[in-house]
Amino acid sequence: MDNERLLKQIEFLKEIDKIKQVFRQTLLIDGTRHENDAEHSWHLAMMAIVLSEYASEKIDVSHVIKMVLVHDIVEIDAGDTFVYDEKAYEDKSEREKKAAERIFNILPKDQADEIRALWDEFEERKTPDAKFASAIDRMQPIIHNYYTKGHSWREHGVKSHQVLERNKIVSEIAPELWKFINDILEDSINMGYIER
Repeated sequence: MDNERLLKQIEFLKEIDKIKQVFRQTLLIDGTRHENDAEHSWHLAMMAIVLSEYASEKIDVSHVIKMVLVHDIVEIDAGDTFVYDEKAYEDKSEREKKAAERIFNILPKDQADEIRALWDEFEERKTPDAKFASAIDRMQPIIHNYYTKGHSWREHGVKSHQVLERNKIVSEIAPELWKFINDILEDSINMGYIER
């Protein structure tokens, strides 16, 4: 083949297939196994479509979908960092930036720049779209923990105040979703899924 652009695009698509092998701490809701990053990203894309009406600021749903589909690609190299693992968070940013540089630059420059800009926007959490993308990224494992009777919370000794502190961004962009999180967290405490 002599289409260098297409070959780079196919190489990138081949590379990101590896995201299917990056497993998270979050169990599937049926409790049968841990979810992988590809499943997580797909679930977030669906959450963006279904829950977009709860954004307190105007958002571009298609832009949010792009961000959530791109945001964890770096974990192919950097690995998944459990949200409550403070030690692993010390070098998370450095590991992920290095991964972004390598993986996104497999693409032709214009697309590499576009994908990198989406990833940077998500990481910076300054725009309404990025805040909403981050909010649903934070909300999804809470829902999974609730329906798996606090599996990851109990396994790692996570307390409810840590969940509230870590997920405050939801309150900034989607107050009704924040209320929902608080309600299921309170129910989780009452059911013994998580300690206060």
